[in-house]
Amino acid sequence: MKVLSAEFVLSAKEPSHYPPASLPEIAFAGRSNVGKSSLINALLKRKGLARTSNTPGRTQEINFFSVNNRLYFIDLPGYGYAKVPEKIRNHWGPMIETYLSQRQTLRLVVLILDIRRDPSEEDRQLIGWLQHYRLPFLIVLTKIDKVSRNQRGDRQRRIDAELRLAPETPLISFSAKTGEGKDFLWREIRKVMLLDNGDDL
Repeated sequence: MKVLSAEFVLSAKEPSHYPPASLPEIAFAGRSNVGKSSLINALLKRKGLARTSNTPGRTQEINFFSVNNRLYFIDLPGYGYAKVPEKIRNHWGPMIETYLSQRQTLRLVVLILDIRRDPSEEDRQLIGWLQHYRLPFLIVLTKIDKVSRNQRGDRQRRIDAELRLAPETPLISFSAKTGEGKDFLWREIRKVMLLDNGDDL
């Protein structure tokens, strides 16, 4: 995938603040500090486009990025970080569920998990929402460069068994550091785009 342009558009908390629903959208979700912004930056080959931070819970709004003027990447706020104020934590669920249930241009949700961690209750809740709204999703296991290849295989099998994913739900290993898994993830995104508008990116 050749990224010719990628730019931040806006941040929003309410549907009235979203950009016009004119382009297909790929949303990225996951726990705080799971590597979501790093994954987006790696896919788009832009180091600082999606803001990364060592402080979990920094992203507290829905961020929209335009890619090649053909689609939006959506950076959803991270969840599950206890030190985020309770008021903000409580707002996360309704804000995300509203986006998932109402955004008609949403085509795919990329759920990001740290390969070193077991799926959390929040991860399972999000998968439940996606299944409820019949939204296509795939799971990306990040930070694979931090485990050995043997550990990687063991962790993949454990996570797959715990989540009991359907065979058609891809489970992709990814490293923002080495780029491994990037081409596979782009292939899955392009499949969605082909179905959406009949031509390639």
